Amino acid sequence: MKKILVLLVAIVSFSCSHAQKKSFSKEALSEKLLAIDGSQVAFQDILAKYKGKTLVIEVWALWCSDCVKAMPKIKELQANNPDVAYVFISMDKTPENWKIGIEKHELKGDHFMANDQMKGVFGKAIDLDWIPRYIIIDKTGKIVLYRAIETDFEKINATLKKVTK
Repeated sequence: MKKILVLLVAIVSFSCSHAQKKSFSKEALSEKLLAIDGSQVAFQDILAKYKGKTLVIEVWALWCSDCVKAMPKIKELQANNPDVAYVFISMDKTPENWKIGIEKHELKGDHFMANDQMKGVFGKAIDLDWIPRYIIIDKTGKIVLYRAIETDFEKINATLKKVTK
């Protein structure tokens, strides 16, 4: 009986830790990210810019092989969803590598970089455990897909179809 109870608690804990959130934490919203022009911008201000639009956020890094493999898929997503806005948040270690990645992969959208990489304040605030990571926010500002990775493009496409009708 004890073993069953421990197993049940473990399953519930794991499922809750991977739940799809509907909004960002205060920590995530207040965290500042580096903009291309060198300024620091609060995540909540980045989101405010896209109020009333569907938004796809990709968290990525130049050093991430899965991120690089997913680049054709994100470009296809952009081509099939031209009315959707795209924000790329880099987890690179230096602004130089981040900017090289943007140019090399011809990423179209707005670009920001976390100041302290994946295990830093912003990464922890969005429960970042893998990149690339995709988050979709609908026109009302509600998160409709909180945790998707490079193998989830069917789910990403289906979610976008649902929210852009």
